Amino acid sequence: MLTNRKSPERKGKVQLIDATSFWVPMRKSLGDKRREIPPEKAGEILRLLRDFKEGEHVKIFPTTHFGFRKITVERPLRLSFQASPERNTRLEEEKAFQNLAQSKKKGAAGVKEQAEGRAQQEAIRRFLRTLPGTLFKDRDEFETVLKAAEKKADLKLPAPAMKAVLSALAERDETAAICSGKDGNPEPDPELRDTESVPLSESVEAFFEREVKPHVPDAWIDASRRDEKDGQVGIVGYEINFNRYFYQYAPPRPLEEIESDVRAIEKDIVRMLSEVTATGSQDP
Repeated sequence: MLTNRKSPERKGKVQLIDATSFWVPMRKSLGDKRREIPPEKAGEILRLLRDFKEGEHVKIFPTTHFGFRKITVERPLRLSFQASPERNTRLEEEKAFQNLAQSKKKGAAGVKEQAEGRAQQEAIRRFLRTLPGTLFKDRDEFETVLKAAEKKADLKLPAPAMKAVLSALAERDETAAICSGKDGNPEPDPELRDTESVPLSESVEAFFEREVKPHVPDAWIDASRRDEKDGQVGIVGYEINFNRYFYQYAPPRPLEEIESDVRAIEKDIVRMLSEVTATGSQDP
């Protein structure tokens, strides 16, 4: 039961009551329902709620115990670039490159625009074949070489086509330099994006420095993702894993018992096989 109308001693507290063992079998099943809580057990649950004391079936926690801030952890994008035959062929899969040979116009105008687009596609293919096969591990350096070659070839690539070329010739490379945005800050890699749940009782920065930084030193927190209510970094959420607080360890059966059961099953299998064999040998 959740309520915000609490007595002073219950303020800021959450009381968990484990009543999973309070059921009895129903005399007659009601659809899929085969269990019910009898009145005396319901009364016991109410007593546990009223007493507000920890025990076998009751746990009491501060509300912050179940709260967390989900932060987004980013890592930098690292790409290498190469105008190799293999990477060049990837250009055909780029949507922006495919769109060059398409037209929304109808009739002769549409046919003309498609023909011009196919010619532009072929010009770009020839252009890529003139680029050096050098492996570049710095995007800025490769873009400089690419634009110089574009100017030398007297070719002006539309922005979408240039983006398609960069996408086709790029591969993720942990040894490459970090790709920076226009603001000079590292560009995040969507494939390496992750989230962490930080307990409300702990500082986001302290958690990040202890749990994340030692494993991924180049990671950072996306500070733009903030909770709309308090404006702080991380989206606030709550989760109660009931089994975690009332789990009771049940030791496995002794190995000797398991081995005994296995041997008994093996004997049954041998017996059944011998009966089948005996029956088969008596058939005419």
